[in-house]
Amino acid sequence: MPFNPFKRKKEQKPPATPQASTPATNTDTREKPQEASKLTFHAQLAHGSPTAKLEAFTNLKELYKSIANAFGIPMEEILFCTLNTHKCDMERLIGGQIGLEDFIFAHVKGERKDCRVVKSMASLGLTITDNGNCYPFVKRIKKDSIIEQSTNISVGDMVESINNITTVGMRHYQVAKTLRDIELNSTFVVNVVEPKKAFDMISQRSAKTGPSSTSITSGTATLRLRSTGIATIEAVPTALEEKAVANIDDLLESFMGIRDGDLAKTIWECGKNKSNPDQLLAALDQDVGEFGFPQDFIFDVWGVVTDTRMKTT
Repeated sequence: MPFNPFKRKKEQKPPATPQASTPATNTDTREKPQEASKLTFHAQLAHGSPTAKLEAFTNLKELYKSIANAFGIPMEEILFCTLNTHKCDMERLIGGQIGLEDFIFAHVKGERKDCRVVKSMASLGLTITDNGNCYPFVKRIKKDSIIEQSTNISVGDMVESINNITTVGMRHYQVAKTLRDIELNSTFVVNVVEPKKAFDMISQRSAKTGPSSTSITSGTATLRLRSTGIATIEAVPTALEEKAVANIDDLLESFMGIRDGDLAKTIWECGKNKSNPDQLLAALDQDVGEFGFPQDFIFDVWGVVTDTRMKTT
């Protein structure tokens, strides 16, 4: 019987791959949890506000709490944050990493919209992500799709409910699955909340704006936010690593209808030092097993890992 590299090994854990020792020259930026808690970031509300200094935070929920405290608003009002732009730019959406010189803009709830949709095709043309704090929202709308042609749903809108069933608290992949499972040619209702809009992008935008890249950092390090544990200062990823993470994010959209740069980075970290697909699968099961990735997705991720590894040798 031919060897199946994706067959799960239930009785024997895959052997640990020896990790290469970290060069002494990188120790200053690879991981500094003791300094991460002392970093200072500044923020504005995206629709207009004075600049505020944020309290220390180690994950996205703590970031939202810090913003809420700084501006005296309920944390539940915050939809998502962008880096170095007040615009609703999904390419600058904050995820698990923040450059040490990045400026944070918080987008808060605006008007609610009720949208009735006829699912005339299997694909709605909608890509979902989430804010790390229970709110799924629209990250991309495909051109000429059902959503673009028949609704006023926009990029950045928070998906509040589908057919009167709340989606608050759902992960992005759960919302995407809910939409995929809607019967073809049926009509359904989506309730969304759009981000509060600025008054003609008024001149309070005196905060610095960086280059168009989403990887805006101090040039040497970024702050890595984690769902558990403390934040750490890490070395800036190489161009090849950034490309690998972007390719995995594209696979997430293709297979699951979601975009999630932080999840893509986690998947990359699960696989980058593994020797075979079994070890990748075991690492994914341990770190992000709740997603239930299909086998073809795992196969393509392993392809990204091996292709990137070949380019670095």
